[in-house]
Amino acid sequence: MQLRYPWFLVGLLAIAIPVIIHLLQLRRPKRLLFTNTAFIQQVNLVTVRHRNVQRWLLLATRVLGMMALVLVFCQPFVPARKDVRASTGMTVLVDNSFSMQAGGTGKTSLFAEAVGQAHRIGQSSSIGGHFRLINNGIVSLSSSAYQTALDELKMTSRNPISMLKKEAIAQSDDSNTLYVISDFQKKAVDVKTLTEMKNSEVVLVPLRNKGGGNLYVDSVWLDDAFVRARTNVGLHIRVRNGGNVKLTDSPVKVFLGARQVAAYRATVEPGQAATSVVQVQVTDNALAMGRVMTEDVPVAFDNTYYFTLQPAAAIRVLEIGAEPVAQQLYGNEPLFIYAHAKPQNVDYGVLQRANLVVVRELKQVDAGLRDGLRSVVKRGGSVVVIPPSTNDSHDSYQLLFKALGLGTVQWEATATVPELREIAMPSAREPFFRDVFGAQQRGTSMPRVAPVLRWPRTGTDILRLRDGESYLANFASGAGQVYVFSAPFSQQYSDFVSHALFVPVMYRMAMLSYQNDQLPAYRLTQSLVTLKLPAAETASSAAGRADEASIRLVKDSLVLIPAQRVVTNELRLDLPTGMDAAGFYQVQRGGKVLTTLAFNQDKRESELAAYSADELRQLIGASHPNVKVVEGGANGAGLAQFQAEQIGQPLWRYFLALTLLALLAEGLVLRFGGRPAKMGRAAVAA
Repeated sequence: MQLRYPWFLVGLLAIAIPVIIHLLQLRRPKRLLFTNTAFIQQVNLVTVRHRNVQRWLLLATRVLGMMALVLVFCQPFVPARKDVRASTGMTVLVDNSFSMQAGGTGKTSLFAEAVGQAHRIGQSSSIGGHFRLINNGIVSLSSSAYQTALDELKMTSRNPISMLKKEAIAQSDDSNTLYVISDFQKKAVDVKTLTEMKNSEVVLVPLRNKGGGNLYVDSVWLDDAFVRARTNVGLHIRVRNGGNVKLTDSPVKVFLGARQVAAYRATVEPGQAATSVVQVQVTDNALAMGRVMTEDVPVAFDNTYYFTLQPAAAIRVLEIGAEPVAQQLYGNEPLFIYAHAKPQNVDYGVLQRANLVVVRELKQVDAGLRDGLRSVVKRGGSVVVIPPSTNDSHDSYQLLFKALGLGTVQWEATATVPELREIAMPSAREPFFRDVFGAQQRGTSMPRVAPVLRWPRTGTDILRLRDGESYLANFASGAGQVYVFSAPFSQQYSDFVSHALFVPVMYRMAMLSYQNDQLPAYRLTQSLVTLKLPAAETASSAAGRADEASIRLVKDSLVLIPAQRVVTNELRLDLPTGMDAAGFYQVQRGGKVLTTLAFNQDKRESELAAYSADELRQLIGASHPNVKVVEGGANGAGLAQFQAEQIGQPLWRYFLALTLLALLAEGLVLRFGGRPAKMGRAAVAA
């Protein structure tokens, strides 16, 4: 046995107190003479020998109680039976991520079991007054402060296991004992991190969940980014079972605002996903806030998935050519804002705001227009190039194609009478023509065209001729797209403009030019969110860059100020660390709402598959002797046994019990220690 605070042995001097009391009781009595003993009341007589025994028992119990009380303050303990490295403190990490909502092997959650284990570590530790709870930072805590911090610990969206990398750096010159109490999810734990603390004794305490299913929404996406009000759009919902038990007919409900718009049931095998498509529609042009809700327990943090649907704004189409050929096509539809410009009168402000620019049979493409078109695709717009039939325009178009990243094209020799060739029937399975064709007719006549140029096979063919040559191809350029026709639209070279295929092809190119950069949903664990700002907001940002807190994220009464920067027309927000509540957040500038974003919890927390103690030992291997794996269990018996072997067995509780027993024995001796003898009336000699 060893003493943690041996200087308290000075308190043994207090043993002199009961000894002095005992000696005072042994003083010889004085003899008093009475003239008449007839007036003396009858008394119970106790023999002197019995009185001495009682006094010695009282002295023994008092001395024993005093000694036991002094030893309680000395904190005696039995040293460890094994040789372990010296430890200067104790550090504890409790996994308080949402996956710990799962039920443990007992009747409580894994989180409650983990907190209980951490309490036992503090109570049985032989390290005096030096505790650190990583969840609360790096501050050293007293024993009572450590216990209080555990009681105040709440669950969070961020997995604290990620803090171990910082802890490895903090402990590079320190030798602490680190306890990690967690379910050790396979999706969230990097075993390499657990072995980086070379100077510390690392004790891993895995907790086992009792198993079960956990249905959560993995992701949602739309058939088309072009969402129109009062028009059905297909919403794809992928749900996944993160548990180890098959889920059958689990209900899934879809809400837009307060209105339920769809419901279905899903059956999902363990570790598998199931995708369903529901038809939804927004009622107006305002942003719609939606939710997908599942129903399962006890892991309920992921039962609601938040998303937004933003109806598309009108698509801006600019046609540059001698005549407005596409005016009837786009000008009569409220979906489009159509503008026409002649080559010599191009408004470059309109050009920079356009989603789709149609360059139709220009004789020359000057350098200014070439740079303007390149900036259109650079910011994500689309350019449609319809070549001219004249030979003197070839050089300027070659420069245009190079500027757009298409490389060099080959021009066909000009014939006196162009040879018209038929376009092949497009496949309805082609992504470009999705939902365009109904029942395909084999006898349908197709347009006839006379190509004037061809290009290398670097793009994606949308329409081909029957001989295999490309008529319409798509090329990726910058952040946008370039569509190139191989034949002019003039009647001598093509009847495509008068064919029924012309309208859906031009509509499809316009709709694909629309880009909604705001995702339906984001994760709280992602570090960066990028949004496109309107031109007016971009100018406001440039004018007010000195105001570092101009953009705020607002959720109910919670206001967060993220780190922010504006690059051209992009707003980049770094999500703050304290942002851990799922839901809808308004992006505000000066009290004005720019948009609303939906944030959800990290889906890795929904995957409940975890490492067992044996699996952890195999992954760590024998090359890291400072890392040990101890099975905790609901009652902490395995952890208590490990602590007894590693850091010794504290004995102060036993000496406290001995002190209480000594006090009880003293009371019993005082109450029942006298052995009275009945005597008659005293006889007095005359």
